[in-house]
Parts: sequence; C-alpha cells; structure tokens
Amino acid sequence: MSTRTRRILYLLLVAVVAIGASLLGAIGGGAGVYYALHERFLASTSPEKATTAPSPTAPIQPTTVPVPTEVVKVITTSVDTAITNAVEQVGPAVVTVLAKGPDQTTRRGVVEGPTSSGSGFIITESGYIITNNHVINGAQSISVIMADGKEVPASLVGADEFSDLAVLQIKEKVPAVASLGNSDALKPGETVIAIGSPLGDFKNTVTAGVISATGRNLDTGEGYYRESLIQTDAAINQGNSGGPLVNLLGKVVGVNTLIVRNNASGTVVEGLGFAVPSNTVQAVANQIITNGAVARPYIGIRWQWITPAIASRYRLAAQWGAYVAEIIPNSPAAKAGIKEGDILTKIGDIPLDESHPYINTLYNFSPGNAVKLTIQRNTQELVLEVVLEKAEK
Repeated sequence: MSTRTRRILYLLLVAVVAIGASLLGAIGGGAGVYYALHERFLASTSPEKATTAPSPTAPIQPTTVPVPTEVVKVITTSVDTAITNAVEQVGPAVVTVLAKGPDQTTRRGVVEGPTSSGSGFIITESGYIITNNHVINGAQSISVIMADGKEVPASLVGADEFSDLAVLQIKEKVPAVASLGNSDALKPGETVIAIGSPLGDFKNTVTAGVISATGRNLDTGEGYYRESLIQTDAAINQGNSGGPLVNLLGKVVGVNTLIVRNNASGTVVEGLGFAVPSNTVQAVANQIITNGAVARPYIGIRWQWITPAIASRYRLAAQWGAYVAEIIPNSPAAKAGIKEGDILTKIGDIPLDESHPYINTLYNFSPGNAVKLTIQRNTQELVLEVVLEKAEK
C-alpha cells in the first residue's frame, strides 16, 4: 500500500471519529434535557406536591432560593412644617412695642422725646403682654403695634429690673394668645424660633436656631448676674428684645433679652443670644399682675462690691463681699446694728464670692425672712440677724 493511500485512509478515519463524537454529544445532551423535564413533570404530578403544571410553552425559569425580607418603617418629621405650624400659632400674638421718652425743653422750645422699640407677646385674653423691662424703662407713654399693623395704646402694669421683665396691658380685643411652655424641659440642640421686630421696622420677623445651652449666668455690670438664661444661636437683633423664643410645639419657652457681639478683649462673636426662661417669666408675671410688682427682699444699705484685687489694693480684711458705704435710716440693716465700713461676707449659709454676688444671694430669700448675716468689722467677725423687708422698687 502506497504512502498516499495510507494518508487518505488516515484522514477518513479522523473524520469518522469526529462525526461520531459530535453525534454522541448531541444524544447525551438531549438525554440530559429529557431527564430534567421528566423529573420536573413527575414532581408536578406527585400527590404530595400537587401544583398547577406549567404551560408546555412557558420558558423554564431558574430555581432561586427565597430571600427573607424585613419590613423597615421609616418615620420622618418635617422640621420646616413644624416651624411653620409654630409660627402660625404664636405669630398673631406677637407685637411691636413702642416706648416714647419724655419731651425735652430747650431754648428753642419743647423737643419731642425719643421713641425706642422692642417686641412683646400677648399672654391672656384680657390683654396682658410680656416684654423686657429695658424696652419700656423710662418711657412716658407706650403703645403696641399688632401683627396686622394696628397700633393701640398700652399701660404699664409693672416691671422687674432684676429679671428684666415687664407686663403691659391693652384694652383692645386680642387677636391671639401665646402659651408658655416648660423651660426646665429644654435640651441643647432642640430647635427654637425667635419672633420679633428687629430694628423696629421688620415686624414679626422669624429666625430659627437651636438651644445652645441652658443655665447661663451673665454679669450685668451692676453688681449682679442675670441667672439661668437660655443661650441660643437663633438670630436676635436690636428690636427683638421682649419677643418670644418658641419651641416646635408652638410654646413660648423664653423671652429674648440680650445678645453678645464681642467679649472683653473686643473679639467679634456671632450667634450668642440669650433669653429669660419661661418658668421665670411665669413666676414674675403672676406677681406683677397680682401685686403690681415682684416682692424682692430689702436690707437697706448702699454698698460696693469687693473682689480680691480691691481687697488687696485697700488692705481689706475680706477678699469677697459687700462693703457697706451707707446705712438707710430705719432700715432692717440699721435695726440689726450694721455699721458703715462693715463688710457682708455671708448671707445665711451662702458665702459671697465670684459665683454668689450680693444681689443674687439676697434674692434667694423673701421679705419677712429672718436671716443671719456674717459681718467682717475690721479684724472681728460678727453674726447679726436681720428681718428682711419688701423693697419698694
């Protein structure tokens, strides 16, 4: 057999083997598909698993393992909507307070007194209005502008310089009443809204911020602190004084009273506003409405505050205290035997120091209380008892 013949036979053999292998693969694949369909059919017709047989023309879907699902409930609160609702509740009760000073007589005649402005809000149907004492202090006449722009006269019921609060009253029918909330429940980070009339021109302006802190004490520079103030970063400007600080429930939680623009070193700061807590407002307003004033205790001395620097400079026997510069005749101090030159170092059990100024410590007591006063008289320490009286102012 020639070489050429052998080559031809070899090629034919290879071709036959390849064709046979292809046929066997097709038969095997078909058998596999048949077997799978047959098993599916048996399963669908089994008595234990009787289900509706799939349509012969429906495509075969891949088998998947069910994934357990967890239902997540998402509850959202729209702060914007809450602010809007709160403003709608309180806004109509907010007023602009106009305080006109006394007229001045000059060589050219009588000059009309200046008019300052602030804010306030109505708290009763009988027309009582809360504002700051410094807004109306020294005013000859007072009027308020309602949210709708109507101006009406107002009378001063009473004021308290220590808390910087005052109560006015109008005889007009009130458009709305603002409710006082519980300032003791406030937490830092809580959203609050300030409503007022900055500069006296932008009536019922709304600004929002948060409670930055509570329980802040600020030195007034007049021998006492404003205590337990609410600190907020809601924008407060001149003219906002006396306006309400409102929570998202539409309750007044404070009365905006002051802002800090720079510190002792002259550093400019922003977002430092302070408000009198609503619980203080409630207590003070109730006394003013009932009695026309807040009952503050009275000793009857004119005094000068002593610090370690002053004590060192004048070689005083006490580092902290109230130096008695004058005794008011027939006052509790005069009756108790306090003398000029004495230094009050303790009222009751509370020592006078940087954290306990004289006025703040005295106002922990009430008229009629019998209180022990610790006195430094030269090198001698004395304890005298005084019966506090009610201050006229």
